[in-house]
Amino acid sequence: MTTQTTVSTVPFWIDGQHTTSRGSRHGSVTNAATGAVVRTVPFANDADVDLAVASAHAAFPAWRATTPLRRARILMRFRDLLERHTGEIAAAITEEHGKTLPDAAGSVQRGLEVVEFATGIPHLLKGEHAEDVGTGVDSHTVRQPLGVCAGITPFNFPIMCPMWMIPVALACGNTFVLKPSEKDPSASMLAARLLKEAGLPDGVLNVVHGDSQAVDALLTHPDIAAVSFVGSTSIARYVYETASARGKRVQALGGAKNHAVVLPDADLDSAADALIGAAYGSAGERCMAISAVVAVGEAGDAIVSRLKERATALRVGPGDRAGVDMGPLVTQAHLDRVRGYVDAGEREGAELVVDGRGLTVSGYEGGHFLGPTLFDRVTRDMSIYRDEIFGPVLVVVRAQSDGEAIDIVNQSPYGNGTAVFTQSGAAARRFANEIQVGMVGVNVPIPVPMAFFSFGGWKSSLFGDLHMHGPDGVRFYTRTKVITTRWPAHRDAVSLSMPTLK
Repeated sequence: MTTQTTVSTVPFWIDGQHTTSRGSRHGSVTNAATGAVVRTVPFANDADVDLAVASAHAAFPAWRATTPLRRARILMRFRDLLERHTGEIAAAITEEHGKTLPDAAGSVQRGLEVVEFATGIPHLLKGEHAEDVGTGVDSHTVRQPLGVCAGITPFNFPIMCPMWMIPVALACGNTFVLKPSEKDPSASMLAARLLKEAGLPDGVLNVVHGDSQAVDALLTHPDIAAVSFVGSTSIARYVYETASARGKRVQALGGAKNHAVVLPDADLDSAADALIGAAYGSAGERCMAISAVVAVGEAGDAIVSRLKERATALRVGPGDRAGVDMGPLVTQAHLDRVRGYVDAGEREGAELVVDGRGLTVSGYEGGHFLGPTLFDRVTRDMSIYRDEIFGPVLVVVRAQSDGEAIDIVNQSPYGNGTAVFTQSGAAARRFANEIQVGMVGVNVPIPVPMAFFSFGGWKSSLFGDLHMHGPDGVRFYTRTKVITTRWPAHRDAVSLSMPTLK
């Protein structure tokens, strides 16, 4: 184990260069495995945000005038740089977030896939044309960028979530201001540096760090046209209401309580393997993590015994150690919060099958570790069922039929992702048809769509009309203009009647 002895400050990225804050407020970035402070991060004030937005605003006319193919070629070079620097970015994520290196590298890959999608956006910017909508009159549509867009991203995917937004917005001709999580900001700074190396003009992308003051400054800034957000439901609702009230376009992805339904005919060993990865990967700090299993009928005892066996076999430790399955939680405060839910589950009467609270990792006693935790016979009035815990805690609810299981999922206020495990095509089809959730997996535990589809949930998991990346991303970051054209061969008489096309 190496010891960090110097603490650096993560700067802002404004107008293509590192920039210091004009304020004095700051936070600490910790190594999740040791608990040691490794960096400080400045918290942007209104003046800092004004500077970043002004840079993006000044860069917008020239970037909008840059042809879509030239914008795409910059993103092509950026894609190659991301691939070459995957190890560096993954190491930064593992240090600050805690997830294992393979998991961190996988999140870089998923972000890279959005960049690959964005390089093809010139094709999606094409409009429609109709000849002779009236005599000698043609109409066509064009898609045009919005202007300065802002992104506010969470700690759990410090490279993937920014990549859901930035490449699509830039390919559509917008400029961008990003506020990444102050808990793990280094990956976003690396991305900004690589975009500049790829040829992105100064000011097109700007990065500021901070807390609620920076968020509010972005949400209310008159020169920001659109806001993208990923985070908890309560903040997503606030972001949507605050920004949309000021006329901004908003897509705000909120929290989740993703259910997996296991039917009696499922391949239970395969289902258990899949559920362990979906529940405990990244220490459960995923908006698409499976956090609730609905076990139907005789599948109940069988799936719980398999989950117990696999959960107790997981290896927990620092994310950069070979052979580790699950790393620490992101901060001590978050560890305390998740541990509190385990305490609450015991008090509320759930059956604690696997208890991760007693875990210690030799040599890393200051790290934010909690072992895999499994509850059975959970009822829907318990806080461990109702709330998004965002940690390595999996709960099992029992149901008597697939119809009851569907009702349980549909009664949840969240609708981000869900899955069903079965060998019945009819049961799977019914589930996919009736379930009120935005992303559905059939024997796929984490149904995150590829970049050329759009990502987003239903109900309290999304505020706004359009999902992220894919076709919806292009729709979000552009607006349509309809142009009607006529080249008359003679002068028309004056008419005050409603114009009609004949």
